[in-house]
Amino acid sequence: NVMKQNPRVRIAPSPTGDPHVGTAYVGLFNMVFARKWGGSFVLRIEDTDQTRSTQESEDAILHSLKWAGLEWDEGPDVGGDFGPYRQSERTDLYQKFAMKLVESGNAYHCFATAEELAEMRKVAREKKLGTSYDRRYRDLDAAEVQARIDAGESYVIRLKFPTEGSTTFHDELRGDVTIDNGQIDDQILLKSDGFPTYHLANVVDDHLMGITHVIRAEEWISSTPKHVRLYEAFGWEPPVFVHLPLLRNLDKSKISKRKNPVSLEFFRRAGYLPEALLNFLGMMGWSMPDEREKFTVAEMVESFTWDRVSLAGPVFNVEKLEWLNGLYIRDLPAAELKKRIMEEILPDSLFDAMLPLLQERLRRLDDFFPMGTFFLTTDIQWTAEDLLPKGMDKKTVYRGLKDLSGFLDTLNPWNAEIIEQGLADWHERNQEAWSKRNMYILVRKIATGRKASPPLFESMETVGKAFCQDRFRRAMLLFRP
Repeated sequence: NVMKQNPRVRIAPSPTGDPHVGTAYVGLFNMVFARKWGGSFVLRIEDTDQTRSTQESEDAILHSLKWAGLEWDEGPDVGGDFGPYRQSERTDLYQKFAMKLVESGNAYHCFATAEELAEMRKVAREKKLGTSYDRRYRDLDAAEVQARIDAGESYVIRLKFPTEGSTTFHDELRGDVTIDNGQIDDQILLKSDGFPTYHLANVVDDHLMGITHVIRAEEWISSTPKHVRLYEAFGWEPPVFVHLPLLRNLDKSKISKRKNPVSLEFFRRAGYLPEALLNFLGMMGWSMPDEREKFTVAEMVESFTWDRVSLAGPVFNVEKLEWLNGLYIRDLPAAELKKRIMEEILPDSLFDAMLPLLQERLRRLDDFFPMGTFFLTTDIQWTAEDLLPKGMDKKTVYRGLKDLSGFLDTLNPWNAEIIEQGLADWHERNQEAWSKRNMYILVRKIATGRKASPPLFESMETVGKAFCQDRFRRAMLLFRP
């Protein structure tokens, strides 16, 4: 029943943070499926969240996905017949389609204020309701709507979702999935700033871009009824849905940067080979017919079928990835290995940034390596005793590091000036628990692995965001109660 020839598939990362290994995982399955059936693989940038989307993040995502070995046929960087491939350049389309739904009676203007919404949330909590928005603007008559718009009232546009019954859709891996409509809100489609929400943009783009199969992570299952309802409201044929199992930590929780490195930039800097990483991601929930563990993307394409996907949450086991990576490293000709080390571990740009930071401290040339290791390697070890500031207790340090590591994630672009300002701001908010001295000594020890180091903020910039995030996360875990 699944149309096989020339499918069109897509991934749609949002440029609001660091490139995530989960994006590469979902991207791999999309690319393999497209190649298997002679189709097209599209990359679209979902930058409808104007407050959080950044150009740096988009550049980093494209760069990291390319490094990992994903090759898309259409996208913001390579063009194609279905552009533009950035949602922020398509806003007039979404507005037009949202108005169509209002005209057909499938959507409506909602004038709820922040206070009203807060009140509804409170009521929903007290009454344990499945949804919080109480649909109070769903049935206003046209004249009142117009009067409110003319009076300059701010509004969003919401989808009219059926309040009774349930919605069923077919998932290629799971069969029919049914969700009770009482659990689903009247979804906002157009925000008050005129930008679409994920749901509207997603459905409009998938339709206009001719996407035949939506292959995405299983966390989107609960949103799929909203999408199905939108296809219905527009009178469009929905695509085939395939929800891949989520990557899991060893303890079976959903993979997250709290427990594992998840940034593609980390895997690149730490010296994982992209072909080993893609091979490893291909083993996440899928297996070769002969069960062998080492295979290329081309071999995966050749053997690919959906019935070999297992829905038991695939475990992202970094030790297994390291073992596989070792196999790939041993297969490289020496000249190629040398080239990879020079390009990824000690590229000229990193060497050039390290030199002025270390030059002040060198007494012999060979001091360069022992002094500079913290720039080059993930292997920095400390104990809680090494790190515990004088007069502080472990619980306070744990809470502080948890907050601080989350805060560092938000710093963009990652440079000495922004890091310096960011740490100063963080200290100001936390000065009751943290003296300046305690905070900066701890940050220096975690970021560089030593008490005395070259200038701290420049060092952190040069170490790079991915390695700093990993260090703060590991340090925090030493204090976990």
